[in-house]
Amino acid sequence: MSQTTSLSQIYLDANATTPVLPQAAKAAMSAMEELFGNPSSSHITGLKAKNLMEQTRNHAKQLLGANQGKIIFTSGATEGIQTAILSALVNAKASLNPNKTYTLLYGATEHKAVPNSLAHWNQLLGINAELKAIPVDGSGNLDHDFIAQEAANALMICTMAVNNETGVYQDLAALDRLIRQHNPDLFWMVDCVQALGKRALNLAETSIDYAPFSGHKLYAPKGIGFMYIRESAPFTPFIAGGGQEGGLRSGTENLPGMAALNVVFEMLLNQDDSAFFPVSTLLDYRVQLAQALQRAFPTIVFNHSFSNSVPTTLNFAVPGFSSKEIMDLFDAANIRVSSGSACSSKVTGSFVLDAMGLPTWQSESAIRLSFGPAMTQAEVDQACERIQSAANALGNSCLSLNVDAGAQNKTPLNGLVQLKSGSSCTWIYADHKSQQALIIDPLPELEQRIDTLLQCQQLTPIAFIDTHGHADHVSGRVALAERYLPQQATDYLGWPAVHALTDIGSRPVQAVKVGELTLIKVATPGHTKDSISLLLVNPQGTVLYAFCGDMILMGSLGRTNFDSSCAKQMFHSLKLLHGLIGDHTLLCPSHDYNNEFTTSFGAEFTRNALLNETINGVMPIGLFEQQKVQLDTHLNDEMGTEIICGAYTGSCDKAVIKEYDAISLKQQFQQTQTIKLLDIREPHEYALQHELGELSEHSINIPMTRLVQFIQQHQHDKQDEWVLVCRSGSRSMVAAQAMHRLGFSNIAHLKGGYALSR
Repeated sequence: MSQTTSLSQIYLDANATTPVLPQAAKAAMSAMEELFGNPSSSHITGLKAKNLMEQTRNHAKQLLGANQGKIIFTSGATEGIQTAILSALVNAKASLNPNKTYTLLYGATEHKAVPNSLAHWNQLLGINAELKAIPVDGSGNLDHDFIAQEAANALMICTMAVNNETGVYQDLAALDRLIRQHNPDLFWMVDCVQALGKRALNLAETSIDYAPFSGHKLYAPKGIGFMYIRESAPFTPFIAGGGQEGGLRSGTENLPGMAALNVVFEMLLNQDDSAFFPVSTLLDYRVQLAQALQRAFPTIVFNHSFSNSVPTTLNFAVPGFSSKEIMDLFDAANIRVSSGSACSSKVTGSFVLDAMGLPTWQSESAIRLSFGPAMTQAEVDQACERIQSAANALGNSCLSLNVDAGAQNKTPLNGLVQLKSGSSCTWIYADHKSQQALIIDPLPELEQRIDTLLQCQQLTPIAFIDTHGHADHVSGRVALAERYLPQQATDYLGWPAVHALTDIGSRPVQAVKVGELTLIKVATPGHTKDSISLLLVNPQGTVLYAFCGDMILMGSLGRTNFDSSCAKQMFHSLKLLHGLIGDHTLLCPSHDYNNEFTTSFGAEFTRNALLNETINGVMPIGLFEQQKVQLDTHLNDEMGTEIICGAYTGSCDKAVIKEYDAISLKQQFQQTQTIKLLDIREPHEYALQHELGELSEHSINIPMTRLVQFIQQHQHDKQDEWVLVCRSGSRSMVAAQAMHRLGFSNIAHLKGGYALSR
């Protein structure tokens, strides 16, 4: 077992949830074993339970400075948000002026539970107010001028004390003055979930009407929360029933949860006997962690200012790396972080960072590192060490030029690499023997990563080539070519002016050499008038890969409704390309909207009727043009803010993939030795944490960035049983789907990945 995997995890995702403090867990267990009575019962067992409940309530009031208000216990913050919004809107509805237009205001960086709940109750109660997001500036501060303009017509305003993704806090005293100056009667809810233990709260001195809290964000169990209600604020029970909580919230009380909360409250109130550290210590922790991140990733960008955010949250991005890549890297080093709000982990970008006006790459690459006030110095020290070890692994994988790592253990790069930024692809072919490299469709977001790879592997690029003029981004080709090939004369797509001529399909074509292979340029206009395809051919004359730009995409054809497009030309280009490469050569496009990696004419024929009829049927050119117009029209509904370069239909033909768990895979492997395990983690993950138990010695590591080459090299092994493995099972399922579509009929994957295999 490696040193990294033998260590316990360093949990740095406290804004999502926290472990239960041992003292809190003990109190909860004691409540279940001894104080199990119903607080509504009048016998001694019930009275003891009620005493615990009221003790917890009083501690909450002391902690929040809320002696003049009410505290009720809930299942968590979401219930508190519902209760606050329902209470405010039911009261507001009674006095609506039918001739007046109303609004509901919420911060643009609020947790999605807030705007979604506002929309829900606004519709259900028939209020039909307009929901308006309060803009924020680049530091995450709410726009006070906007609030001043909108407050008079607003029924309710919802803000956050501390943002869950960035840790940015709002000046509640200034907001209080602003809101009451422009609308003394406006109902005000403040989400305080991330503030407890990190910011001082004195709610009775404010005009805040409602403030929800959640126990599991501060070392109590899940399923217990509480909320503050101002004495004069209206209230409508969200849960009606037996009248518990003084009729404000029915349902038998969660005594174990309250017992745990009580311990947390007592520790916050008594710093002398507490697991929690003061803010000054937490600030020092942030300095140490930030410095460790900067040493490990010199180009790191922090997505928020430390001057207006709590010390327990660091939100950052590393140029050239997606949030998923950094998350997987940290996870392999046994560091748990997240890519923003855990409730929206499927979203590729951060709406919070988008609202702050940060560049798209920062939003899509954002990592949230968060810790709680019970974090210890020893844990900080371990976290800093592992952050460095993770960076060293990147250096050894030639993904960063890490000074400490020195890339002394690097694996030589030989063959095809697929890099992605969002849905866009850059392709790199490296020949280790000649130490030459070819870069096709270089993306500006990946410029530094390409540069690092070339330097670390000591590769000499022979060309940086675009397959067409890209409408959706500026190419990274020019900057890279100026750095590496300043004297090379090229055309405007980067094709070298000095090149050879060769024959393919009885026609002379331009060609350049990369190692023993030949790259052939073929004009294939249609998507744009300057579109080309690049064919990589081995010495035997076999086309290994066809870099086709946006002419053929997975599940679609490139759009032909640009000013420089021509469907008629695409018709002829499709026939030409197929005649040169046939059904089975892998097509490597410049976009991959469905995470399918690669395709071929043969694979596309089964789901692309227009392409099939064009190549194999009797499709007149006029009919092709008509159908292509209809296909491109679909893009009008799909584009949004992104320029989609292909007639993407949103369907990627999901196949039913065979799944193993750790036990069944081990049993199957004992029965037959023909199973081939394919570990598709990246080299830095594999190096940090490579065990697969007893099956480890039988697996081979082929990272997803090299999957296309693996598919090409194993065209004759499609009947073998391949079992794909990754960290969590998500990537292995995606890769298995792609391989199945390309004819690997006996493909399977390990459900839950290696995370659940030990």
